[in-house]
Amino acid sequence: MGEINRMQLNEAISSVLETTKQETETQDTWAWVEASVWTAPMLAALVNGVKGGKWFSLMDKVYALATLNTAWRQVRKNKGSHGVDGMSIERFAAKEGQYLLELQQALKEGSYQPLPIKRVFIPKAGGGKRPLGIPAVKDRIVQTALKMVIEPIFENEFVNHSYGFRPLRGCKLALREVDGCLKAGQTWVVDADLKSYFDSIPHTQLMAEVEKLISDGKVLKLIENYLEQDIMEGLNRWTPVAGTPQGAVISPLLANLYLHSLDKLMVQSGYTMVRYADDFVILCQTQEEAENALELARQWVNDKSLTLHPDKTHIGDCRVAGQGFEFLGYRFEAGQRWVRKLSLDALKNKIRRKTRRSRGDSMETIVKDLNPMLKGWFNYFKHAHKWTFSTIDGLIRRRLRSLRNKQRTGQSSFGCSQKLHRQMPNVYFARYGLFTMKEAHAMACQSR
Repeated sequence: MGEINRMQLNEAISSVLETTKQETETQDTWAWVEASVWTAPMLAALVNGVKGGKWFSLMDKVYALATLNTAWRQVRKNKGSHGVDGMSIERFAAKEGQYLLELQQALKEGSYQPLPIKRVFIPKAGGGKRPLGIPAVKDRIVQTALKMVIEPIFENEFVNHSYGFRPLRGCKLALREVDGCLKAGQTWVVDADLKSYFDSIPHTQLMAEVEKLISDGKVLKLIENYLEQDIMEGLNRWTPVAGTPQGAVISPLLANLYLHSLDKLMVQSGYTMVRYADDFVILCQTQEEAENALELARQWVNDKSLTLHPDKTHIGDCRVAGQGFEFLGYRFEAGQRWVRKLSLDALKNKIRRKTRRSRGDSMETIVKDLNPMLKGWFNYFKHAHKWTFSTIDGLIRRRLRSLRNKQRTGQSSFGCSQKLHRQMPNVYFARYGLFTMKEAHAMACQSR
């Protein structure tokens, strides 16, 4: 009898330990979620599944004052410009308690309506300008609250090879997976580009994807309101018929959701795809496999009312010069990883702006201004070919010699004469602490 009791006790202890282990693993996996929204019972339901696979009664969590307060803190931390109403972060902060209560009441009553999005244009790395939408502060708060509530529901479904705009993921992990696939012999690569993806997503089909997991009518209506949010550019105002609002907090999540069925299709078909938002590559062993994968992707794209860019989508064996592909700022070609031309040109333009010959600051001030940018860039591109770094170092020193010579003599030069090099050798800049990419790369190689 005593032996049976001991066995039962051990089984009970094992059961408790296993339950505790599962709870701990669940907590670790979902450590990024907002605890005031996603309580332990809700996380358990997320992991174990809900009845019918759909979530109801979510709106009360969106307009809960704790959720709105947390969302406001995030919006305040991210700063950003004001929207069409002229309400800045600072003005909202002055009466945050009152404004948050008003938002909560409007969401409860169903009277909340987002304001139009202010459209501005920002420079693109390759020239030209890119449109950017700036929602009003109050709309950014509500979108952030909405995202806190619905993101874990979608994240629970998303596949591992999607890396863009997702918690605990990012460019470096995506690049690491691509590198591993290439080393494993998957060198025939489909380099795909979706033409104007964020502007092209059809609203009806997108909402159908949302409704597969969410059945709260008020939340669905809130998402629809954001998709149909008017856009204002100067005095012009219009309502978009497709796409997700650029600059909106909720847009990347919805964009990932619409591509989720492509992710699943590739997994089920046995293809290795690495995706970062609308930028994806499919890595294959043979040309035939790559051609089949591209055809499958093309069929999905057509079915979803999207378009593959005809000039930016191609297949190649990246071991061969001229057949490489670009992904997340890098170019993979002929067994090497390079910085793509657009990314390199963007850095050079930033260096030129910070080292104009007309700049009157001291060398110490200029170096302090340059270093954070150079360190950040190197930290991302440190796996590129070593020739890249000495070339950039040389450009920076030439620019600084030219600038300093202009300050001293009033004469313009390109900073590459032997005379200026003797006056300001490399050690001259080292004394001011100028970050040197070549040296940083050599140290990084030693530490691997």
